[in-house]
Amino acid sequence: MSSTPDPALVADRLHSAAIHLLRALRQEDAAAGLSPARLSALSVLVFRGPASLGELAAAEQVQPPTMSRLVAALERDGLVRRAPDPEDRRAVRLAATARGARLLRAGRARRVARLARWLAGRSRAERRTLAAAAALIEDLLGESAPRPEDPRTLAPRPKPGTRGTSRAEERVRGAGAALRG
Repeated sequence: MSSTPDPALVADRLHSAAIHLLRALRQEDAAAGLSPARLSALSVLVFRGPASLGELAAAEQVQPPTMSRLVAALERDGLVRRAPDPEDRRAVRLAATARGARLLRAGRARRVARLARWLAGRSRAERRTLAAAAALIEDLLGESAPRPEDPRTLAPRPKPGTRGTSRAEERVRGAGAALRG
């Protein structure tokens, strides 16, 4: 019997844990006063940037008529605006308004604060393990580039693999250092 966990079992546990974690954190979204579908569409525009209606529908995995109704409601609430596409004046780009961005960032801050409270109750070793797991998951997803909403990731880092380590290993080290610092 191998001591290496079966990838299918690890995948099943990660999938279940991710769903349960997001459901628990989603309780914080009630304060925003928007449906989960509207919050999700707005988050694409806030964190990815302006998009066409078709691009937004594809990102949210819904049909364009469904997205059109969601966008109309977000526009009525002053959270999204339409603007001509700078490359094709016949097309329209959707963008979050400053109010929409503030609402979304406040919701994210509430979810992160709740998770941080949960993590504060764990040992330093457990937090390091979770930081390492987060780095590995980000690497799996291809999100290893710095994210502007986390200023700690903006510090210059050596190129991946320059000291005989993988990009994931370097991210794990960086996450551990952030927890110690």
